[in-house]
Amino acid sequence: MKRKISLFLMLFFTVLTLAQKTVSGKITDEDGVAIPSASVTIEEPGKDAILAYGITNSKGEYKVTFTSAEPNVDLKVKAFNQKPLTKQISNSDQALTFKMQSEATEIKEVQLKTKMITARGDTIAYDLKAFDSKGDRTLADVMRKIPGIEVNKDGSILYQGNAINKFYVNGKDLMEGGYGTINNSLPKDAVQKVEVLENHQPVKILQDKVPSEQAAINIKLKNSVTMTGRGEVGTGFGEPWLWNVKLTPMFFGQKSQWVVNYKTNNMGEQVENEGNILAFGNRFEGRRINASQNDWLNVENASTPNLPVKRYLMNNVHYLSANYLTNIDKKKEWELKANANYTNNAVERESYSQTDYFGGSSNYTNIFNNFYTDKAKGELIFTKNAKKGFFKNTTSFSQYWNADRGIVDRTDVKDGKLRHADEALESPTTSFQNSLSTIIPWKEKMVNVLSFLSYQTDKQNLEISPASYLDVPGFTPSSSNFVRQNLRLKSFEANHSANIGFSKKGWTFTPEVGFNFKTTDLVSDLSNITTTDVLPSAYSNDLKYTTATPYGSLGVNYKSESWMLYANFPVNSNNIKAEDPMRSVSKTVNKVTFEPNVFAQYSFASFWKASVNANINNNFGEINTAYSGFLMTSPSSINAMDINNPIPQNNNKSAGTRIEYRNPLNNLFFNINYRFSDAKRNLISNPTINGPGYTIMKYIEQDNHVLNNGYTAEVGKYFPKFKTNASLSYSNNTTKSDAFLNNASYTNNNNSQSYGIKFNNTYFSWMSVDYNASISRTKQKSTGNINSSAIRTGFTHNLGVFFYPVEDHTIGFNWDQVNTNAADQKYRNGFYDVSYQFTWAKKKIDFELKWMNIANKKVFETYDINTTNITYTRYQLRPSQVMFTVKFNFK
Repeated sequence: MKRKISLFLMLFFTVLTLAQKTVSGKITDEDGVAIPSASVTIEEPGKDAILAYGITNSKGEYKVTFTSAEPNVDLKVKAFNQKPLTKQISNSDQALTFKMQSEATEIKEVQLKTKMITARGDTIAYDLKAFDSKGDRTLADVMRKIPGIEVNKDGSILYQGNAINKFYVNGKDLMEGGYGTINNSLPKDAVQKVEVLENHQPVKILQDKVPSEQAAINIKLKNSVTMTGRGEVGTGFGEPWLWNVKLTPMFFGQKSQWVVNYKTNNMGEQVENEGNILAFGNRFEGRRINASQNDWLNVENASTPNLPVKRYLMNNVHYLSANYLTNIDKKKEWELKANANYTNNAVERESYSQTDYFGGSSNYTNIFNNFYTDKAKGELIFTKNAKKGFFKNTTSFSQYWNADRGIVDRTDVKDGKLRHADEALESPTTSFQNSLSTIIPWKEKMVNVLSFLSYQTDKQNLEISPASYLDVPGFTPSSSNFVRQNLRLKSFEANHSANIGFSKKGWTFTPEVGFNFKTTDLVSDLSNITTTDVLPSAYSNDLKYTTATPYGSLGVNYKSESWMLYANFPVNSNNIKAEDPMRSVSKTVNKVTFEPNVFAQYSFASFWKASVNANINNNFGEINTAYSGFLMTSPSSINAMDINNPIPQNNNKSAGTRIEYRNPLNNLFFNINYRFSDAKRNLISNPTINGPGYTIMKYIEQDNHVLNNGYTAEVGKYFPKFKTNASLSYSNNTTKSDAFLNNASYTNNNNSQSYGIKFNNTYFSWMSVDYNASISRTKQKSTGNINSSAIRTGFTHNLGVFFYPVEDHTIGFNWDQVNTNAADQKYRNGFYDVSYQFTWAKKKIDFELKWMNIANKKVFETYDINTTNITYTRYQLRPSQVMFTVKFNFK
């Protein structure tokens, strides 16, 4: 392992230091007048490849850093109405000034040609027309073809493999991170270009003071005032009758913007996640979270396959959202944003599995579920983001009225005994958050105050009938016909801090003091179950878990033309207390920890970026690791911590490095990443599994580690001549961990590798192709009191081909293939769709007829190897279905 790390670091620093040279100077005309916007490129002699480039500023000054093993390089200067200049120079640091000769050019014909990809500073702009094809309709359709950018089904965007931190439309952040709706529904015809803002600091007063390693996306529309949107209305044949409606009108003006979105379907399309927060900005904007339930209790869940969701999701969803932004002052510095959404969703799911545990037990389980989601969220945001100050207050409220149902048949392989259960869970949740951040300039300093408040209540009631279904050793159901677990959680969190920033010569120092406080109350009761070994109070919990952490830290930030550094050095005084009056127990931890994190990035030779990062953090568990009374978290599992166990203490160390290359001049992007982490824990889980597969989860006080090593690499290039965007990816992840099962200790080693390829081609006017494929290999090995080893391989691919035989007519074919091999088990699962689309070009309306799952494949089979068991699973899929859909733009 040390050899691998040393080799990678040696490569990293070799790339950083190999022959880096800088040429700088000034470009003027014959009269000595500075020439702005002249291009300066460095090339190796005899090779048509640009090593580095630069653009002169308003004073005619330039600076180009490059790397080459050649003794000499060619420097080329080009400027409008000037004669191009080429000079061979030595491969060394030097200052060169050039005078260019004027050259009048007779223009016989004027043609305006927009460059496909242009770069200026940290902004890379993509002309959308250069990447779209006849079948594309929305922004997301086209962005999937842009090199260096990935777009997921929910609309989330990755740039060079990392999530973006902001999504703007005409420079405004209407969606506050929930941008999936716009990305999936904004018509491509409304967009002029897509800009990637690298190293984007969203808080204007901090720009050039506090750097950022994340990128942002800005969508520049063709018009400054745009009324647009996308709609679909569809119906279909299947079991039952099918529908699909999408209506998303949008308005983008100079003072205000709004998006209204209503989507409903029962044909397997997951639309409710578009409203999730996908971009979180940075800490100086306050705290942004996706509110969620504390789902401690669960019915037994049918598994989901590793397939596109549309293949198996049996849904009936209604999703409504509205987003509004307006400027509330004449200077357009203050913004008011109001966001709201509502989800009503009913999902059916069914699976059958055979599980063989390494401890010796086996079972057959058939599960049928109904999941009901009712969720509403509202948010109000006031923002001022100006060079002379920053203010942001976010108030959000969420309410859930969820309910889950399960019908389960479980058979013990050894004795053949069948157990049947009806399971029901009710889980309402109320959540409230308020986040405040303000930055006030004070002379040459900046004062930042941050405040976050959160209050949440969770009520969960889990009931299993008949009581005899519960077959956990040591637990006997009473004569009642059901077993019930009641749980109540009340959580309050308050985080407050203040810091002051000092800036000088690119450096910014930010000393900070703060206080974080969180308290959670747990009340639970497990009824209609008895045991002779414990008192009745063992089935109840009345626990209060409190964490109080005053801290002081020093932030260090530096930004120059080549370097970017930000680091934080906090010292935390952790005070944790778990009080259980029912058992007269009070556990405490009082510990001071130093938890630094560091990130450094170096940009060189115009196209290269290299970075390193490292951090240490400590986690002292939450209330779900501290309760001592029995808790039935699911009908197959009863958990409890030993009353004598201490509060969990987890120490996590991680470090990583990254090399990134992005060259918009030749459309080439790639990145290489390595990460190592070591998680040290003082408690280790010790599950006990009986014959039918029921689990009792307990913990042992014992130091243990989870070690992880991960490598990833990705390269992507756009070939304009062939209108092809292609990328290759590779990942290798190794995990080593200590574990217990049925009181037997063992060490688990897991290695997973994957290879991926993606490409799309629009070279032919009569055809376009999209293809994604991946090959994976997982090797699991356990040694110790439990010895086992297994290898699992998989292959997945998606092929989409569209033919355009006649103008305005499109024929599509889609093929999803998922193959798995484990031991002597081999499964091949293929799915095929065909479609025909007629476009009424004058009205920009599409009429689509689509037949999905032509082969009417109703089940999906896999064979999985986990750390504790081997499982064969058969999943219920959506049957063959035919949909007719009308698609249109609102304007």
